[in-house]
Amino acid sequence: MTLALDHLVIAVSDLPRAIADYTALGFTVLEGGRHPGRPTHNALVVFEDGSYLELIAWHSPGLDDDRWWQWLKGHGEGLVDVALHPDDVARVVARAQAGDVALGGPYDGGRARPDGEILQWQTARHITPDLPFLCGDITPRHLRVQEGEVRRHANGVTGVASVTLVVEDLNRTLARYRILLGEEAVLSAPWRLATTGLQVAQLRLPAHPGAESGATLILIEPDRGSTAESARALSTLLRQRGEGVLAFTLRGARSRDQFPWPGGSVLPQALTHGAVIEYEP
Repeated sequence: MTLALDHLVIAVSDLPRAIADYTALGFTVLEGGRHPGRPTHNALVVFEDGSYLELIAWHSPGLDDDRWWQWLKGHGEGLVDVALHPDDVARVVARAQAGDVALGGPYDGGRARPDGEILQWQTARHITPDLPFLCGDITPRHLRVQEGEVRRHANGVTGVASVTLVVEDLNRTLARYRILLGEEAVLSAPWRLATTGLQVAQLRLPAHPGAESGATLILIEPDRGSTAESARALSTLLRQRGEGVLAFTLRGARSRDQFPWPGGSVLPQALTHGAVIEYEP
């Protein structure tokens, strides 16, 4: 039961524009198709490490219970979620629920690719977004996460190095991850970053088959009473949008002086459509 990083979800207003902008950043972007029964369509950026980015947009208004749609309406474009890949969604849900981690599911989902291929999967989701959702395949994963040259990118990116989430209560959230991922996933107990007013913990996700390493999850809780700029900024963010995924870092083969975009290691948000993305060589 791997629970490797599956994908990161970026909500956008205009899918063709997002495809053009991510292509301009040096990514190979695939048109994903439409989701039957939902007013959404997507595009994918698939990496050599088996993870991918999902650019998702709505071709008609979303539903009231669609958290991603509500996010887009309330906060604008940007990073909205992160998914892990289980071998068996129902088995992970049962294990989590036995440990009092309230995962709901499995829920059936699917997508119709532009070439007519019909994909099927199951998802599960915690009641709060401090935990990723699960996305497990019914049809073979390589149909959903395509392989070969589509995983090569002109900008040299090979995968996702880390994902950062901001949480309300680090100890409570970390206890949930211990149940979901196992004690061996915890790289560090919570520690305080000096002068920042931030408390941090790290977890290591397993790698997909054939990948050298998995992604790191970084959990951050701000001290609400701190006067440090970092803590105050994240406390404000928590009040405005709640806990959940905040940013992620890509890894690749390019050196810092070879970035195909201006501004150093941070990708320009005008082209990432609000997603906070960094690049580490």
